[in-house]
Amino acid sequence: MHQIEPFYNWHYIYRTEDDKLSPFFEKQYNEFQFSQTIYNYYIHPQWDFFGSRTLYLKILMVDYDQRYCIIELLGEWNDAIENDIMTLKREIAEHFMSNSIYKFIFIGENVINFHSGDKDYYQEWFEEVTEEQGWIALINLHEVSANEFRKTRLEAYIPLFTIPEWRTFKPHHLYNNIDRLMSRYIDFEKNE
Repeated sequence: MHQIEPFYNWHYIYRTEDDKLSPFFEKQYNEFQFSQTIYNYYIHPQWDFFGSRTLYLKILMVDYDQRYCIIELLGEWNDAIENDIMTLKREIAEHFMSNSIYKFIFIGENVINFHSGDKDYYQEWFEEVTEEQGWIALINLHEVSANEFRKTRLEAYIPLFTIPEWRTFKPHHLYNNIDRLMSRYIDFEKNE
């Protein structure tokens, strides 16, 4: 796991440690000291701890004008034991929502497992962002985790999409693609 780095090709556009409104503003990263672990496996030092013992993240992009952020995830998303959705909402999403960010794109290709729990925080977060014409989307979750996510009907709050080529986009292109997909998804849900 220590070789899985967060996506870094957008660093010339956005760096979370340089963003005064980021929860990781002025964080110092040591590229040579591996101290964070998930189940005794060291992870790359660029991943950020936000309160979960099994799930880490990297904020790849925040656009305060378009009101969106893109966050990459690593590890095990465990709502059954850790209640990771509550921690993610309280420690990261609410921080950005207080700065008018209401559209969240999560990249889940490095989420190795998903364990469902209570739906309350999903519903609460969904209701809060939709009041502001926002949304939450999750892309590239592995099939096993995606099946668990669908089985527990969490797609009603966080739709899943597959965009394997997301790394070839600039952040605003990825956002525009997801925004179009979400518009169609919302229209479809309204007509159901």
